[in-house]
Amino acid sequence: MTKSIEWLAEATGLTAGFYRQVLYSFVVVGVLWLLSRLLLYLVTKQNSDLRKQYEWRKITNYVATGLSLLLLSYIWFDGFASIATFLGLLSAGLVLALREPLLNMAGWAYLIWKRPFHVGDRIQVGEHIGDVIDIRLFQFTLNEVRGWVEADQASGRVVNIPNLKVFTEAQANYNYGFPFIWQEIPVRITFESNWQKAKSILRDIMQRHAEQLTEAARQQVKRQSQRHLIFYEDLQPRLYTKVQENGIELTMRYMSSVLRRRQSTHLIWEDVLTEFLASPDIQFAYPATRFYRGETGQEPPPAEPL
Repeated sequence: MTKSIEWLAEATGLTAGFYRQVLYSFVVVGVLWLLSRLLLYLVTKQNSDLRKQYEWRKITNYVATGLSLLLLSYIWFDGFASIATFLGLLSAGLVLALREPLLNMAGWAYLIWKRPFHVGDRIQVGEHIGDVIDIRLFQFTLNEVRGWVEADQASGRVVNIPNLKVFTEAQANYNYGFPFIWQEIPVRITFESNWQKAKSILRDIMQRHAEQLTEAARQQVKRQSQRHLIFYEDLQPRLYTKVQENGIELTMRYMSSVLRRRQSTHLIWEDVLTEFLASPDIQFAYPATRFYRGETGQEPPPAEPL
């Protein structure tokens, strides 16, 4: 091997040290690549969860890339003291010239360290809502929900958001600390309707379509919520009554999984329409204007003096 390197150096006019550095670089990159592939193979063989495989693949790529850069810098810059000097000079220029990419990298470090959301979580960042499908060095990717679709369903678009947005935009996580969301559906009926009967009908409908948790699952939800200082005394569906200007408003509040929100709303409204149409003493309220007119020929009342 040494003779081959010396022969190449004589043939090309470059130093033998240069070719040794190239050889060591290929060896380092090749060994780390093989180790990462072997680790991924073992993880895939022992764990069939696609989300876990994705997380291991991302972690392995990050570690292998970081070690490669570190070892290659050591090979080409003659030790770690030279590396520190080089990086100090390089970082000073990069801060001025590449502010936004550096902020994106800082945002990526924050996402990896603090984990405000994970792949698979449904989040809202600014005006964008979607399911996180990827987190990369400069951006994270959402499978958009809503958009021009007026419900919690995918629009078909994929949205790439720069990582720096985690420092400048508020983020809402639909899954963090509590695996369900609270859904409310208001139903307004007239004052003349039998509102006690309407409440009984709505309560039965809500019980049919709300999330049905076993006692063990309910206790697990409470424990997970309390870890993040989220306290819910009661997870059962509730029905609230409120008087509005044009009728009585009955609001159904129940627990729903994030992905079932639209479906549960659809099923509840179909049952409400069916049950109310079968009950002649219950009428939906809607905005209306009433006009009162005196008898024909009657003089209008005199105007009151100012």
